[in-house]
Amino acid sequence: MTTQDQDILDALARLGLDPRPPVQRLSGGVSCDVLRVELADGPVCVKRALPQLKVAADWKAPVERSHSEVLWLKAVQDIPGVIAPHVLAESEADHLFVMSWFDAADHPVWKSQLAAGFVDIGLARQLGAALAAIHSTTARKPEMAADFATGDLFHALRLEPYLLHTAKAHPDLATRLTALAERTLATGKALVHGDVSPKNILAGPDGPVFLDAECAWWGEPAFDLAFCLNHLLLKGVWKPAHIPAYLAAFEALKSAYMAGVDWEPAADLDRRVAALLSALLLARVDGKSPAEYLTSDRDKDFVRTAAHSFVQQDNLDLASLAGQWTDRVQSL
Repeated sequence: MTTQDQDILDALARLGLDPRPPVQRLSGGVSCDVLRVELADGPVCVKRALPQLKVAADWKAPVERSHSEVLWLKAVQDIPGVIAPHVLAESEADHLFVMSWFDAADHPVWKSQLAAGFVDIGLARQLGAALAAIHSTTARKPEMAADFATGDLFHALRLEPYLLHTAKAHPDLATRLTALAERTLATGKALVHGDVSPKNILAGPDGPVFLDAECAWWGEPAFDLAFCLNHLLLKGVWKPAHIPAYLAAFEALKSAYMAGVDWEPAADLDRRVAALLSALLLARVDGKSPAEYLTSDRDKDFVRTAAHSFVQQDNLDLASLAGQWTDRVQSL
């Protein structure tokens, strides 16, 4: 057992729990230690925030984000149609918390399903509706903004590594990307998850399960939708044989989400999603956290060219972006 693992077990003991070694260290995350730990009444998941993310670039982030995730998980527990782990214990001093365990046998990671070409359109539709429910419910509770005044954290975890770092790689787009980052940070409408990615969604028997809300912030709901839709487009570059299915999932998720937008005009939100999606496509090639499955120069250049065009278009909406993307991917 590593020293880090023992530190976590010691923290759990201080919380009054009775962890039973050995622990199972889980893979997949870049920002946290994530472990499966056995307690007397069964397994739990333990998550501890890291100050330095496990990526090639120098990417540090406040460890206080662990508490923000706990608050997000508690905030969404009673929203109909939303499934997320229950928080069982927390140590703010150790920047870790304990949550309920979901067995992989009946809760596979959505990213793994998509990579295998299994694209559940119903799950995408459920995810869009659940995400809209989170934004709609919290938009009517502006008092929550005080608990999620985490703009500095969101800047460190999302705007700087994705938009602003990408702006340095594309000086001709720097003005647009910088302005987009500033507008996004200045928008406060609802509770934002900040990392709605297929790797953070479990395909459960009762619907999608949200994980990893450490970027939680009271801010721009368009970011959540754009962040998730981005992956459905990028997966098609990686696995061209499944492009029609990925595009169908894109449309199902988007439509279900937009049907639930009742806190502002849907058309206004749609254009903000399109602007962020354009920038995030480029960021997953030239930002601090590039998509690990886009490895060939051909694939990267394809995304760069398309995203570069999208970022330059004023008042782009999702229908237009999806149509242009669909035309382009026919060449893959």
